[in-house]
Amino acid sequence: AIDPLMEFKPPFINITFHRNEIEFRQKENGTFEKITVTKRPGSVAIAAAIMKRYQLEVVPHLICGGASKYTLENDLIDLNFLDITNVMALRGDAIPGQKYFIPEVDGHKYSCDLVSQIHNMNQGKYLDETLTNAIATNFCIGVAGYPEKHYEAPNPETDIMNLKRKVDAGADYIVTQMFFDNNRFFHFVDKCRTAGITVPIIPGLKPISTHTHIEMLPRTFSIDLPEELMKEVRKCKNDQEIYQVGIEWCITQSKDLLAHGAPAIHYYTMGKADNIRTILKQTF
Repeated sequence: AIDPLMEFKPPFINITFHRNEIEFRQKENGTFEKITVTKRPGSVAIAAAIMKRYQLEVVPHLICGGASKYTLENDLIDLNFLDITNVMALRGDAIPGQKYFIPEVDGHKYSCDLVSQIHNMNQGKYLDETLTNAIATNFCIGVAGYPEKHYEAPNPETDIMNLKRKVDAGADYIVTQMFFDNNRFFHFVDKCRTAGITVPIIPGLKPISTHTHIEMLPRTFSIDLPEELMKEVRKCKNDQEIYQVGIEWCITQSKDLLAHGAPAIHYYTMGKADNIRTILKQTF
């Protein structure tokens, strides 16, 4: 999904994080042992490979879920050694079978705590307080914002205050969850500024491309699809027509956001670049 977009000289590429799978395997004595299964390269390795191949800034995601503070510190040490200075600090979702997010032993319950850990490393403060040769890192820290609020937040006001905690802990900028109504984003930015959040807020966009998205995106990401968009979708006879509607809607969103001063736009490719390429050609 990267090669088709290189002509547009993207300033950065986000590297998502996938938690390791946990399996319980039965031993010969009948008991079970917990096995951590890694079936793909980690985000640190992927980020390093992309940066080397494309000479681009990369923003690997770090999540609280499935990791202790010490594991995260090790990842950050590796990133610093590789001269990767941008990270996205996220909590992560509950794994299947969990009703609520459960942190690892010695892990972080909230993403603001992960932000604080990274910020401390930027000050040369590591988990081992007796360390005498600690090297201060220089990470630029991104966090997530939710124009339609995080699904666990009881109300938008609480969600904004949770976001402010992340910024107060050391976050340098915000990238939002995808949205399809720009007014939601503009209102969100206004509320952030009123709450004293002054860091850049980068809108996140994802073009719909199949009928499956109409049901999957709202359910998965707790977002709304505007009625105006749904009216256009209902006119479509097949996925190809929906694909085109998604492109046109995203182009309109993009131009409007830039006209209103958005510092950048983050496009969620989800591994597919053709529609994003068309959007970029007609927007920039």
